[in-house]
Amino acid sequence: MIKRSTVSCALLAIAGLSLVVSSNAALPPGYQGKPFQDSVYTAGPQPIPGRVECAYYDLGGEGVAYHDTDPTNHGSGELNLKPEHHRPHANPYIWGFRGNEGVGVSYTKDFADFNHTNFVAPATNQLYIGWTADGEWCNYTVNVKKAGAYRVIALYGNAANTIRFSINHQPAGEYKLPLATGSMHIWNKAEIGTITFREAGLQLLTFHYNKGNNFAYFEFEPIGKPQQPVEEVGADVRRL
Repeated sequence: MIKRSTVSCALLAIAGLSLVVSSNAALPPGYQGKPFQDSVYTAGPQPIPGRVECAYYDLGGEGVAYHDTDPTNHGSGELNLKPEHHRPHANPYIWGFRGNEGVGVSYTKDFADFNHTNFVAPATNQLYIGWTADGEWCNYTVNVKKAGAYRVIALYGNAANTIRFSINHQPAGEYKLPLATGSMHIWNKAEIGTITFREAGLQLLTFHYNKGNNFAYFEFEPIGKPQQPVEEVGADVRRL
C-alpha cells in the first residue's frame, strides 16, 4: 500500500511543476535569453508594476538579448576605463558595469550630469544605456504581477525621439519623448503614454530605440492608481 503522505507529496510536486510551467507560458517559445542578475543584482526578472532599469537587459548576447550596431561597450568598456572617469562617488562595479558586452552602458557622474540644471535630476551613479544607433533594441524578461494597462514614465536625456515597445515579439506601443533636453547629460523624466499587458506572469518586453538618447529607466504604473503630484514644463510632465 502506498502511504497517504507519499501520495500527497507527489501531488504537491506535480502542482508545483504546473505553477512553474504556467508562470513561464507567456515567454516566446524558443527564447534563449535569461533575466539579468549578478552578484549585486540578484532579483531576476524586473517586476511590473515597478521600474525597469535599462542597463539590466537580459543575458544572452548580440541577437538574443540585444542588438547593437557595433560590439564595443563605449561606456564601461572604453570611456570608463580612463582614470578620470573613475569617479570617487562610484566604485569598480559601477565603472565597469557589463563592460564586455555590446550595449553602451555608463553611469551618472558629478562632472557630466550634475554640473548643470536638469529638468529632473537622476540619482548619482544611475546606470544608463547610451551611444545609441538606429534600429537597436534590448530585451527584458519582466514579471507582470497583474494584467492590465499601465502608464509609462521615462527617464532620458537629449532628443525628443520616437521609441517603441513590443511584448512577446508583438508591437505594443509607440511613444514620442515629449521634450528635447538639449544634451545627452541633461535629464528629463516624463510620462510618455500607456502600454497594456494582456496577461500576468513572465513576459518578454523589447525596447526599440534609435540614435540620439541616453536612457536610464522606465516606470510602469497601473492605470487607476492615484498619480503622484506633477509639475508641467511645456510638453514635459515632472513627477515631484
